[in-house]
Amino acid sequence: MPHLAQPLKYLMPGWYAIVMGLTGLTLAWHRATPLMGGLADTIARVLASLAMLVFVVLAVATVVRAFRHPEAWAEDRRHPVRHTFIAALPISVILLATVAVAFHGPNPLALGLWWAGALAQLLVTLWVLARWLRGNAPGGLKDGVHQPPGLVWASATPALFIPIVGNVLVPLAGVPLGQADWSAAQFGIGLMFWPVVLVLIVVRIAQQGLWPERLLPAAFIFIAPPAVSGLSMLQLGAPQAAAWGLWGMALFSLLWVGTLTKRIAALPFGLPHWGMSFPLAALTTLTLRLATPGSGVAVLGTSLLALSSLVVVALVLGTVRGLRDGSLLAPEPVATITPVAT
Repeated sequence: MPHLAQPLKYLMPGWYAIVMGLTGLTLAWHRATPLMGGLADTIARVLASLAMLVFVVLAVATVVRAFRHPEAWAEDRRHPVRHTFIAALPISVILLATVAVAFHGPNPLALGLWWAGALAQLLVTLWVLARWLRGNAPGGLKDGVHQPPGLVWASATPALFIPIVGNVLVPLAGVPLGQADWSAAQFGIGLMFWPVVLVLIVVRIAQQGLWPERLLPAAFIFIAPPAVSGLSMLQLGAPQAAAWGLWGMALFSLLWVGTLTKRIAALPFGLPHWGMSFPLAALTTLTLRLATPGSGVAVLGTSLLALSSLVVVALVLGTVRGLRDGSLLAPEPVATITPVAT
């Protein structure tokens, strides 16, 4: 197949969802240590090493791709859906800093990673939301320059949560690193736009129906904003009742999107399946954070941990198979985006 000769061309930013899933599961197993002992800590450290390895490989490949295939990188930025996945890169950095703090406490390396990720996430969020101010412009050539589409209904998918979730992640490492004020400020950005994105997606469903079938696994991203917000609120010193409220939102979101499980299971494996991993891990971590030993919530937390782990193992195996047979680093179908009046 022609695309196999240049697989890097198709290494879109969505690949960083793998790092998000692995780091999210790392934090879940780390949180399970008080309940499960040293085995949980060992598993968490193995996952952390794997996440760092995958991130380094992807980062090097991303730089090489930018030089060898600048047109592919430009297409990622113009794409009505794919551009939101660019936020997965700074999110990965924030999560790696969070893992570093979890295992080694506040340290200069973690602080540097955290600032790099937080500031890059802020810039990516601003860049993504600036497109909304173009209205429903369809994009295309203008004065010989390709213009990205504005905020059209077809681009309102759960992937739009990704730039938002990155901001509510900031307090997880920011507070122990002594940056509570900035963490709270950036958390507020995510908290402001999370319900806005939710409304946009619901209206899109009413206007045009669900997003394409291959993106169905992205529905699990609905779980991430309340789950991560609950963890960050606890880190910022909010009342536990607020975290319980957000936990309820996240758990109901899991039950809600879980109604799509049969349809998702029938799909051929693709990179969008990794969109299930981090949200499940985030809900697991929040559940374990709120649980007391021997409680029903603790039992639920360990069950969610088992589920999240099985999902990630299945995703890793699917990724290995996809890389081996060439089905992943391949061109993806691109739908025609047509603005629809509201």
